[in-house]
Amino acid sequence: MNRRNTLLFKILLFLFILNSISLFLYFLTHSSNSSRSNTNLNNQIPLLRSQQQQQSHHHSLKPWPILPSYLPWTDAEDSKANAITRSCEGYFGNGFTRRVQVLHGPGWFRCWYSETLRSSVCEGGRVRMVPDRIRMAKGGEALVDVMGRGEDEELPAFQNGAFEVDGGNGVGAVEGKTLVDREFLDRYLPAGGIQRHTMRDLISKIRVVREKDFACDEWFEEPTLLVTRFEYANLFHTITDWYSAYVSSRVTGLPNRPHVVFVDGHCETQLEETWKALFSSVRYAKNFTGTVCFRHAILSPLGYETAMFKGLTEEVNCDGASAQELWQNPDNHKTARISEFGEMIRAAFGLPLNAYHSTKPVSGHNVLFVRREDYLAHPRHRGKVESRLSNEAEVFESLKSWVSNYNGCKINLVNGLFAHMSMKEQVRAIQDASVIIGAHGAGLTHIVSALPKTVILEIISSQFRRPHFAYIARWKGLEYHAINLAGSHADPGTVINELANIMKSLGC
Repeated sequence: MNRRNTLLFKILLFLFILNSISLFLYFLTHSSNSSRSNTNLNNQIPLLRSQQQQQSHHHSLKPWPILPSYLPWTDAEDSKANAITRSCEGYFGNGFTRRVQVLHGPGWFRCWYSETLRSSVCEGGRVRMVPDRIRMAKGGEALVDVMGRGEDEELPAFQNGAFEVDGGNGVGAVEGKTLVDREFLDRYLPAGGIQRHTMRDLISKIRVVREKDFACDEWFEEPTLLVTRFEYANLFHTITDWYSAYVSSRVTGLPNRPHVVFVDGHCETQLEETWKALFSSVRYAKNFTGTVCFRHAILSPLGYETAMFKGLTEEVNCDGASAQELWQNPDNHKTARISEFGEMIRAAFGLPLNAYHSTKPVSGHNVLFVRREDYLAHPRHRGKVESRLSNEAEVFESLKSWVSNYNGCKINLVNGLFAHMSMKEQVRAIQDASVIIGAHGAGLTHIVSALPKTVILEIISSQFRRPHFAYIARWKGLEYHAINLAGSHADPGTVINELANIMKSLGC
């Protein structure tokens, strides 16, 4: 016990030192830009005070929690030696190693490019957003109020100057000058197979303006993520957005959790609960009444550009491992980043991070059956989900009967009606489960938050043989089993036999 306490103390001390170093590096790398910004802001005080409606947003930012699977997110330039192209750190961690400085001055802009993912995390200081130059719906409405609204109305279309950067009063600050050219976009923000790359389009419309023309109605003093979302009501795609936002925050060395501004016109969904838990605040771009300036803006890559999505079409040869193992024996073919991210989600909801699965839990093993239910997802949705398991109710009732008569150990079959549960309740159910069963569907993406040694059993119909959850389980280091169906009907006996074998392997 004493040895275990000593080891725990050393781990906590190590994590504290890492967070302290991260905080120091952030202020070191941003101090020069911040001092220039503050000097120019002081010079503009008379002009700014004349704007009667100007506001300055000073919010207390949420701190980063201490995560058991955390490994250092080294400064992007220093990570060159660690994030080898197409390594696991290159895919899931800080592979954004090539710094491209675009603008120096009162305002600044740079991108961090990943050769592995072929995308960039970009950031800038003294960046102004002009909502009137963005054509899209207001966003953030209640779903019932916007039923029937088209997707094109919700996706942003940017005019030139929708975003601007303070270029000072030098020669380079030419009226109407765009920040980057087509060659830059093709090199560092390639569209790839994405038909409508909204972040590329946003950056292509950024203008550099003279300092005397850089007036703002509102200021965000703390770091703010600018995010555009697709398929925002789908859990799998939203988790890729959360992951991209989390990685962007770590790559740019933010000492605390940033604010988020959605640069899209989507309505509210249940998934917004997790956005608000993960980050310090959430706003919609078109909800502002005037120009908004950001002391430090970070442009998060699209969820389509993350390894979790790209891994569906290209080989991402990575296995999950513990952070302790990788700290002692680094391995380019192993990663703890998905586990770190899952812990971040649990911590955001205040769930315990020291939980683990006991071989003989006093209250029994939880077997979570993730159900697919009808629900209204977005303005173009009819409220009916596509069936992936045509006899789901029969399978659940058969499992329920089997569990009640099982003599090996106590099993609690949990009815995972996620459409009727808050996001926190869903994550808690995942955390508490020893075994997670479900038909192929977005709800299974929650396994990113599962504890080590959780076992996954996916029931896959012939029409949906997709590798999403087999890959996520592998990248987390979870045991995974699949039952491949000839159609969409499952034999309850087959599911029961598979579960029985799993329970025996758990010592039950």
